[in-house]
Amino acid sequence: MAWCLDTHCHLDASEFDQDRDAVMAYAAQVGVNGILIPAVRARDFESVKDLAHRTSKLMPASCYTLGIHPIYTSEAKPGDLEILRKAIESSLSDPRFVGIGEIGLDYFLPNLDPDHQAFYFEAQLDLAREFNLPVILHVRRSQDAIIKALKLKGISGGIAHAFNGSFQQAENFLKLNFVMGFGGAMTHTRALRIRRLAKDLPLSALVLETDAPDIPPMWLSHAPKPRNEPGEVVQISSVLAELRGELLSKIQHECALNALRVIPRWKTLLQSSHPSVVLS
Repeated sequence: MAWCLDTHCHLDASEFDQDRDAVMAYAAQVGVNGILIPAVRARDFESVKDLAHRTSKLMPASCYTLGIHPIYTSEAKPGDLEILRKAIESSLSDPRFVGIGEIGLDYFLPNLDPDHQAFYFEAQLDLAREFNLPVILHVRRSQDAIIKALKLKGISGGIAHAFNGSFQQAENFLKLNFVMGFGGAMTHTRALRIRRLAKDLPLSALVLETDAPDIPPMWLSHAPKPRNEPGEVVQISSVLAELRGELLSKIQHECALNALRVIPRWKTLLQSSHPSVVLS
Protein backbone atom coordinates (compact mmCIF):
# COMPACT_ATOMS: atom_id res chain seq x y z
CA MET A 1 0.00 0.00 0.00
CA ALA A 2 1.34 3.44 -0.97
CA TRP A 3 0.83 6.06 1.67
CA CYS A 4 0.41 9.66 0.51
CA LEU A 5 1.35 12.27 3.11
CA ASP A 6 1.14 16.06 2.95
CA THR A 7 4.06 17.09 5.15
CA HIS A 8 3.04 20.76 5.36
CA CYS A 9 -0.57 21.96 5.49
CA HIS A 10 -1.90 25.01 7.37
CA LEU A 11 -5.38 23.57 7.77
CA ASP A 12 -6.04 26.02 10.61
CA ALA A 13 -5.75 29.02 8.25
CA SER A 14 -8.76 31.32 7.99
CA GLU A 15 -9.08 30.49 4.28
CA PHE A 16 -10.61 27.16 5.35
CA ASP A 17 -13.07 28.53 7.91
CA GLN A 18 -16.07 28.18 5.59
CA ASP A 19 -15.49 24.64 4.32
CA ARG A 20 -12.78 22.94 6.41
CA ASP A 21 -14.74 19.69 6.80
CA ALA A 22 -15.30 19.45 3.05
CA VAL A 23 -11.60 20.10 2.41
CA MET A 24 -10.62 17.29 4.77
CA ALA A 25 -13.20 14.92 3.28
CA TYR A 26 -12.00 15.59 -0.26
CA ALA A 27 -8.37 14.98 0.68
CA ALA A 28 -9.26 11.65 2.24
CA GLN A 29 -11.42 10.73 -0.76
CA VAL A 30 -8.58 11.24 -3.27
CA GLY A 31 -6.12 9.20 -1.25
CA VAL A 32 -4.33 11.43 1.26
CA ASN A 33 -3.56 9.34 4.35
CA GLY A 34 -2.32 12.10 6.61
CA ILE A 35 -1.26 15.71 6.90
CA LEU A 36 1.19 17.51 9.15
CA ILE A 37 -0.25 20.76 10.52
CA PRO A 38 2.47 23.16 11.74
CA ALA A 39 1.69 25.98 14.16
CA VAL A 40 2.91 29.48 13.32
CA ARG A 41 2.27 31.40 16.55
CA ALA A 42 1.57 30.74 20.22
CA ARG A 43 -2.15 31.48 20.07
CA ASP A 44 -2.58 28.69 17.50
CA PHE A 45 -1.05 25.86 19.52
CA GLU A 46 -4.35 24.44 20.76
CA SER A 47 -6.10 24.79 17.41
CA VAL A 48 -3.50 22.81 15.43
CA LYS A 49 -3.58 20.09 18.09
CA ASP A 50 -7.36 19.88 17.96
CA LEU A 51 -7.36 19.84 14.16
CA ALA A 52 -4.79 17.06 13.94
CA HIS A 53 -6.98 14.87 16.15
CA ARG A 54 -10.15 15.84 14.30
CA THR A 55 -8.57 15.23 10.90
CA SER A 56 -7.27 11.82 11.97
CA LYS A 57 -10.81 10.42 11.76
CA LEU A 58 -10.54 10.76 7.97
CA MET A 59 -6.77 10.71 7.50
CA PRO A 60 -5.29 8.47 10.22
CA ALA A 61 -1.69 9.66 9.84
CA SER A 62 -2.46 13.31 10.63
CA CYS A 63 -0.23 15.06 13.16
CA TYR A 64 1.00 18.50 14.28
CA THR A 65 4.05 20.49 15.30
CA LEU A 66 4.40 23.52 17.58
CA GLY A 67 6.48 26.60 16.85
CA ILE A 68 6.68 30.30 16.04
CA HIS A 69 7.05 31.15 12.35
CA PRO A 70 9.67 33.80 11.44
CA ILE A 71 7.00 36.00 9.83
CA TYR A 72 5.14 36.09 13.15
CA THR A 73 8.19 36.94 15.25
CA SER A 74 7.33 40.61 14.64
CA GLU A 75 4.31 40.18 16.92
CA ALA A 76 5.80 37.59 19.27
CA LYS A 77 6.82 38.28 22.85
CA PRO A 78 9.64 36.53 24.76
CA GLY A 79 6.93 35.05 26.98
CA ASP A 80 5.69 33.09 23.97
CA LEU A 81 8.78 30.92 24.24
CA GLU A 82 7.71 29.85 27.73
CA ILE A 83 4.23 29.16 26.36
CA LEU A 84 5.88 27.00 23.70
CA ARG A 85 7.94 25.13 26.27
CA LYS A 86 4.85 24.34 28.35
CA ALA A 87 2.91 23.31 25.24
CA ILE A 88 5.73 20.94 24.26
CA GLU A 89 5.88 19.43 27.73
CA SER A 90 2.14 18.87 27.84
CA SER A 91 2.10 17.40 24.32
CA LEU A 92 4.88 14.83 24.73
CA SER A 93 2.29 12.25 25.76
CA ASP A 94 0.23 12.98 22.65
CA PRO A 95 1.27 10.61 19.82
CA ARG A 96 0.09 13.13 17.21
CA PHE A 97 2.62 15.73 18.38
CA VAL A 98 5.73 15.11 16.28
CA GLY A 99 8.11 18.09 16.41
CA ILE A 100 8.92 21.79 16.45
CA GLY A 101 7.72 24.00 13.60
CA GLU A 102 7.20 25.98 11.61
CA ILE A 103 10.39 27.83 12.54
CA GLY A 104 13.27 29.38 10.63
CA LEU A 105 14.44 32.57 8.96
CA ASP A 106 12.88 34.65 6.19
CA TYR A 107 15.27 36.97 4.36
CA PHE A 108 12.79 37.73 1.58
CA LEU A 109 10.38 40.05 3.38
CA PRO A 110 12.16 43.39 3.96
CA ASN A 111 10.20 44.41 7.06
CA LEU A 112 11.39 41.47 9.19
CA ASP A 113 14.27 42.21 11.56
CA PRO A 114 16.89 39.46 10.99
CA ASP A 115 18.22 39.74 14.54
CA HIS A 116 14.73 39.46 16.01
CA GLN A 117 14.06 36.43 13.85
CA ALA A 118 17.35 34.85 14.88
CA PHE A 119 16.52 35.26 18.58
CA TYR A 120 13.33 33.21 18.27
CA PHE A 121 14.82 30.73 15.82
CA GLU A 122 17.80 29.91 18.00
CA ALA A 123 15.67 29.69 21.14
CA GLN A 124 13.40 27.21 19.41
CA LEU A 125 16.37 25.18 18.19
CA ASP A 126 17.45 24.99 21.82
CA LEU A 127 14.04 23.54 22.69
CA ALA A 128 14.27 21.05 19.83
CA ARG A 129 17.64 19.87 21.10
CA GLU A 130 16.47 19.75 24.73
CA PHE A 131 13.43 17.62 23.90
CA ASN A 132 15.14 15.67 21.10
CA LEU A 133 12.58 16.70 18.50
CA PRO A 134 12.92 17.25 14.73
CA VAL A 135 12.15 20.64 13.21
CA ILE A 136 10.05 21.89 10.30
CA LEU A 137 12.03 24.71 8.71
CA HIS A 138 11.04 27.86 6.82
CA VAL A 139 14.11 28.58 4.66
CA ARG A 140 13.23 31.46 2.36
CA ARG A 141 16.51 32.93 1.07
CA SER A 142 18.15 31.87 4.33
CA GLN A 143 19.52 28.40 3.64
CA ASP A 144 23.15 29.07 4.56
CA ALA A 145 22.29 30.92 7.79
CA ILE A 146 19.95 28.11 8.81
CA ILE A 147 22.49 25.38 8.05
CA LYS A 148 25.05 27.25 10.14
CA ALA A 149 22.60 27.52 13.06
CA LEU A 150 21.66 23.84 12.84
CA LYS A 151 25.33 22.84 13.04
CA LEU A 152 26.02 25.26 15.88
CA LYS A 153 23.05 24.00 17.90
CA GLY A 154 23.66 20.33 17.15
CA ILE A 155 20.28 19.78 15.49
CA SER A 156 19.90 16.70 13.36
CA GLY A 157 16.70 15.84 11.57
CA GLY A 158 13.61 17.41 10.04
CA ILE A 159 12.21 18.96 6.89
CA ALA A 160 13.38 22.01 4.94
CA HIS A 161 9.96 23.10 3.75
CA ALA A 162 9.42 24.63 0.27
CA PHE A 163 13.05 24.13 -0.62
CA ASN A 164 14.43 26.44 -3.30
CA GLY A 165 18.16 26.43 -2.69
CA SER A 166 21.17 25.08 -4.53
CA PHE A 167 22.32 21.48 -4.91
CA GLN A 168 25.19 22.21 -2.52
CA GLN A 169 22.79 23.57 0.09
CA ALA A 170 20.57 20.51 -0.39
CA GLU A 171 23.56 18.26 0.21
CA ASN A 172 24.34 20.15 3.42
CA PHE A 173 20.79 19.61 4.66
CA LEU A 174 21.03 15.92 3.78
CA LYS A 175 24.20 15.57 5.86
CA LEU A 176 22.19 16.83 8.85
CA ASN A 177 19.42 14.24 8.29
CA PHE A 178 17.02 16.73 6.72
CA VAL A 179 14.82 16.12 3.72
CA MET A 180 13.36 18.79 1.45
CA GLY A 181 9.71 19.58 0.77
CA PHE A 182 8.44 19.96 -2.79
CA GLY A 183 4.94 21.11 -3.62
CA GLY A 184 2.99 23.47 -5.83
CA ALA A 185 5.99 25.50 -7.01
CA MET A 186 7.42 22.37 -8.65
CA THR A 187 4.36 22.07 -10.91
CA HIS A 188 5.05 25.36 -12.69
CA THR A 189 6.99 24.76 -15.90
CA ARG A 190 8.93 28.01 -15.49
CA ALA A 191 10.26 26.96 -12.08
CA LEU A 192 13.33 25.47 -13.73
CA ARG A 193 15.62 25.29 -10.69
CA ILE A 194 13.01 23.71 -8.43
CA ARG A 195 12.06 21.19 -11.09
CA ARG A 196 15.70 20.33 -11.69
CA LEU A 197 16.22 19.77 -7.97
CA ALA A 198 13.10 17.60 -7.78
CA LYS A 199 14.31 15.55 -10.73
CA ASP A 200 17.99 15.16 -9.88
CA LEU A 201 18.20 14.96 -6.08
CA PRO A 202 18.11 11.43 -4.65
CA LEU A 203 14.53 10.30 -4.07
CA SER A 204 15.51 9.70 -0.44
CA ALA A 205 15.91 13.49 -0.11
CA LEU A 206 12.33 14.41 -1.02
CA VAL A 207 8.97 14.73 0.70
CA LEU A 208 5.63 15.92 -0.67
CA GLU A 209 3.77 18.97 0.62
CA THR A 210 1.16 21.55 -0.31
CA ASP A 211 1.71 24.46 2.13
CA ALA A 212 -2.06 24.87 1.74
CA PRO A 213 -3.66 27.36 1.43
CA ASP A 214 -0.48 28.89 -0.05
CA ILE A 215 1.75 28.06 -3.06
CA PRO A 216 -1.06 26.81 -5.35
CA PRO A 217 -0.03 24.40 -8.09
CA MET A 218 -0.07 25.46 -11.73
CA TRP A 219 -3.60 24.18 -12.40
CA LEU A 220 -5.03 26.45 -9.67
CA SER A 221 -2.88 29.53 -10.13
CA HIS A 222 -5.14 31.26 -12.65
CA ALA A 223 -8.22 31.21 -10.43
CA PRO A 224 -9.40 34.65 -9.21
CA LYS A 225 -8.48 33.72 -5.64
CA PRO A 226 -6.30 30.60 -5.87
CA ARG A 227 -6.38 28.45 -2.75
CA ASN A 228 -4.28 25.36 -2.33
CA GLU A 229 -5.72 22.35 -0.50
CA PRO A 230 -4.25 19.18 1.03
CA GLY A 231 -6.00 17.05 -1.59
CA GLU A 232 -3.78 18.61 -4.27
CA VAL A 233 -0.78 16.66 -2.93
CA VAL A 234 -1.96 13.66 -4.95
CA GLN A 235 -1.68 15.48 -8.28
CA ILE A 236 1.52 17.17 -7.09
CA SER A 237 2.96 13.71 -6.49
CA SER A 238 2.03 12.75 -10.05
CA VAL A 239 4.04 15.71 -11.36
CA LEU A 240 7.04 14.54 -9.35
CA ALA A 241 6.58 11.01 -10.72
CA GLU A 242 6.52 12.38 -14.26
CA LEU A 243 9.62 14.51 -13.71
CA ARG A 244 11.56 11.55 -12.36
CA GLY A 245 10.13 8.90 -14.68
CA GLU A 246 8.93 6.82 -11.72
CA LEU A 247 5.70 5.04 -10.83
CA LEU A 248 3.29 7.21 -8.86
CA SER A 249 2.94 4.55 -6.17
CA LYS A 250 6.71 4.47 -5.68
CA ILE A 251 6.96 8.26 -5.40
CA GLN A 252 4.19 8.47 -2.82
CA HIS A 253 5.50 5.54 -0.79
CA GLU A 254 9.15 6.58 -0.79
CA CYS A 255 8.35 10.20 0.03
CA ALA A 256 6.17 9.03 2.92
CA LEU A 257 9.00 6.83 4.21
CA ASN A 258 11.39 9.78 3.99
CA ALA A 259 9.08 11.90 6.14
CA LEU A 260 8.73 9.12 8.71
CA ARG A 261 12.49 8.59 8.80
CA VAL A 262 13.28 12.17 9.80
CA ILE A 263 10.24 12.53 12.09
CA PRO A 264 10.43 9.44 14.32
CA ARG A 265 7.31 10.22 16.36
CA TRP A 266 5.28 10.24 13.13
CA LYS A 267 6.59 6.77 12.31
CA THR A 268 5.74 5.57 15.81
CA LEU A 269 2.22 6.94 15.37
CA LEU A 270 1.72 4.92 12.20
CA GLN A 271 3.28 1.79 13.61
CA SER A 272 1.01 1.86 16.65
CA SER A 273 -2.21 2.71 14.80
CA HIS A 274 -1.60 0.64 11.63
CA PRO A 275 0.76 -2.23 12.47
CA SER A 276 -0.01 -3.95 9.16
CA VAL A 277 1.39 -1.05 7.10
CA VAL A 278 4.81 -1.82 5.61
CA LEU A 279 7.11 1.05 6.58
CA SER A 280 10.16 -0.04 4.65
